[in-house]
Amino acid sequence: MLNLETGSDSLSNFTRQTSDYLAHLHETGAPLVLTVDGKAEVVVQDAAAYQRMAELADQAEREAFRAAVQEGLDDVDAGRVKPALPAIRALAVKYGFKDPGID
Repeated sequence: MLNLETGSDSLSNFTRQTSDYLAHLHETGAPLVLTVDGKAEVVVQDAAAYQRMAELADQAEREAFRAAVQEGLDDVDAGRVKPALPAIRALAVKYGFKDPGID
């Protein structure tokens, strides 16, 4: 996890000692925030650690999608759904839109 107190340094230091910083990034896998004039500007990270993070994010998105689909299927099974067309027409009437013309 990113720690802004211990995981940051200036871009100037990084530029002067790039090979040392890269070795540290490879060794720890932890990201490093680079600052300019004391403000966080960029984050650098070992490529392998980034790949792991991207894969975890992708997996989390797939799991969230599966859970949402399952929730919808559960709603259908439990009878907690309404046909879309009458619902759309009711919303159009409620909010003063003309008939959406969906048949």
